[in-house]
Amino acid sequence: MSGHPARRKRTNALMLGLTALCALLSASALFAILGYIAWKGASAVSWAFLTRLPVPVGETGGGIANSVLGSLEVVGLAALIGVPVGVLGGVYLAEYGRGRLAFWVRYAADVLNGVPSIVVGLFAYALIVLPMKRFSALSGSVALSVIMVPVVLRSTEDFLRLVPGTIREAALALGVPRWKVTLRVVLPSASRGILTGALLAVSRVAGETAPLIFTAFGNTFWGRGLLEPVATLPLTIYNYAISPYDDWHRQAWAAALVLMLFVLAVNLAARLWLRPRAAN
Repeated sequence: MSGHPARRKRTNALMLGLTALCALLSASALFAILGYIAWKGASAVSWAFLTRLPVPVGETGGGIANSVLGSLEVVGLAALIGVPVGVLGGVYLAEYGRGRLAFWVRYAADVLNGVPSIVVGLFAYALIVLPMKRFSALSGSVALSVIMVPVVLRSTEDFLRLVPGTIREAALALGVPRWKVTLRVVLPSASRGILTGALLAVSRVAGETAPLIFTAFGNTFWGRGLLEPVATLPLTIYNYAISPYDDWHRQAWAAALVLMLFVLAVNLAARLWLRPRAAN
C-alpha cells in the first residue's frame, strides 16, 4: 500500500506535464501564425495604406481605406440584425423555453452554428441577391448575421442560466411581473456576459470571406450605399492573395495584419469586460 501514493503522484505529475505540453503546443501554433503575419505585413502598414483607395492594376501603392470602411459597415449592420435576434432567442430559451419547441430551437441553433459559411453565403445569394438582381452590402450583412445568431443565442442562454434563481424568486415575491423581472433584473445581471458573447460573435464573422464573395462582391471605390457592392477586408485579402502581382501580395499580408489586430482587439475587449471587478 505504501507504493500507491508515490504512483499516484508520478501519474499526476505525468498528466500535468502532458497537459502543459499540449497547452504549449497550442499557444506556440497561435503565436507562430500571428508572428508570421506580423512579420510579412508590418512593413507595408502605414497611414497612407489605411487612408488611400486602391490604385489601378499594374500600379504600385494604394491602400485599403474603402475595405476598412466597408468591413465596419457590413459587420456593424450584421451586428444590428443578428445580436437582437440572438439575445431575444436566448432569453426565450433560458426564461420561457420548455418542451419540444425549445428543444428544436436549440437543435436548430447548434446545427446552424456548424453549417459552413459558404453555404450561408449561397443562402443569402438565393434569398437576396437573385431577387434584387444585384450584389450589395445588405446581402453581405444578412449572411454574416445568420452566422452570428446561433453564437449569440447560445451564449445568451448560458449566461442567463448562470443568474441565481433566488434573484428571480425574490423579485417575483415582491409582485413584479415575470417579464419585468426578466427585463429589469435578469438581463442586467447577465449583461456583461451577453455583451461578451456579442463581441465574440462580431470577431467570429469579421474574417469571413466565403459569404461575402456571393453577396457583397467587392469594389475598388468607396461604398455608395447598402444596396451597392462594397469592399471588405476579407475580400480584399482574398483577391490580392490570388493575384499575380507582388505588390498586391504585400498589401494582402498588410490587410491580414490589420484584420488580425481588429479581431484581437475585440477579443481582448471581451475578456477585459468579462473579468471580475474588485468590489468597492
